Amino acid sequence: MREPIHTTDPLALEQQVCFALSVAARSVVAVYRPLLEPMGLTHPQYLVMLALWQHAPLSVRRLSELLQLDPGTLSPLLKRLESVGYLRRERDRSDERSLAIVLTAEGRALRERAERIPPAVVERLGMPIEDLQLLHAALTRVIAAAKPAT
Repeated sequence: MREPIHTTDPLALEQQVCFALSVAARSVVAVYRPLLEPMGLTHPQYLVMLALWQHAPLSVRRLSELLQLDPGTLSPLLKRLESVGYLRRERDRSDERSLAIVLTAEGRALRERAERIPPAVVERLGMPIEDLQLLHAALTRVIAAAKPAT
């Protein structure tokens, strides 16, 4: 394990939280990629499916809030998942102005295969689950702290 580099330069790359988060995010998504490819999912599509497996049916607006994604970013993901048969977009029965996202039987069945992903990621990272839980808690605090700033 590398020792942290201590410097007085406030712009030192290796001292930047944004740099560490960016590299960590790319690296972790790369761990997911070979696990998701056999399911025909990209990482953003997997996140959509996770939200739907937990909460479906969902309005596009609520799904956008859960994923913290702009609806314009979410729309192409939903179109692609609909084209492969994992979900349907239909008018919400309680509010005709709103679209509801509903899982198809194929989308619900995909969950069983997806249940193997979290333990496989933990194994591939080779880190104790306690470290990953602490990291998750710290990142959740960073997300909350950054929200008022955005």
